[in-house]
Amino acid sequence: MLPVSCTRGAFAGVLFAAGISLAQPAIYKAPRTADGKPDLNGIWQALNTANWDIRGHAAAPGPLFQLGATGAIPPGLGVVEGDDIPYLPEAAAKQKENSANRLALDPEVKCYLPGVPRATYMPYPFQIVQSDKHILISYEYASAVRIVNMEAPKKAPIDSWMGWSNGHWDGETLVIDVTGLNDQTWFDRAGNFHSDALHVTERYTARSPDTLTYEALIEDPKVFSRPWKMSMILYRHLEPHAQLLEFKCVEFVEELMYGPLRKKPGK
Repeated sequence: MLPVSCTRGAFAGVLFAAGISLAQPAIYKAPRTADGKPDLNGIWQALNTANWDIRGHAAAPGPLFQLGATGAIPPGLGVVEGDDIPYLPEAAAKQKENSANRLALDPEVKCYLPGVPRATYMPYPFQIVQSDKHILISYEYASAVRIVNMEAPKKAPIDSWMGWSNGHWDGETLVIDVTGLNDQTWFDRAGNFHSDALHVTERYTARSPDTLTYEALIEDPKVFSRPWKMSMILYRHLEPHAQLLEFKCVEFVEELMYGPLRKKPGK
């Protein structure tokens, strides 16, 4: 028969081990589609302030004081890991210039397509529709859309606003390799930018029935001294009859962009 002290010690050890086991949450496994892949179908949206500034920032007035609080910048904790964007010196100066002139330079003001990854965390929902060979990602903002090729990777035929997307599954994670992006988009309204050498590796992972973890690895040797990453949670829209509505903003900016070109009466 073991001494009482040994028995108690062994019992405590069992409880300790059991406690550790109970404390470790099981990795969530999403429901499956017909082809056995994780089912990410749905309408999703980021609930953060990354579209204003992907780095942590305090509340601030907007670029037009006439708009008062309606044009103010909401505070945010940021989505950049480490809260540091490793700009090369000349690029850092360019970012400050962009920020100072954001009302005139931000592509969002002109209703240009938002690019990747910005389309993901603009304050508008987007929808994922899966098939075995392709995945459609449709965005409410400006009716932007992406087709993710899930077969053998193909090279981008040309540079474009939304780039070229090749995808594959890494266990529970949808990995999308995005290339062929032009240099006309920004990461946010704060003037954070990139060049045409941008390469984005996205990772979408279901963390619960109604949330996804989203990560974007950013590589651009023309602008940044090293790769860096942003990450956030995406939330499923659960309201009845959830759907993407139209936000075709081209008509909203026609006066801004082309009004000065209008022929004046009598000329």
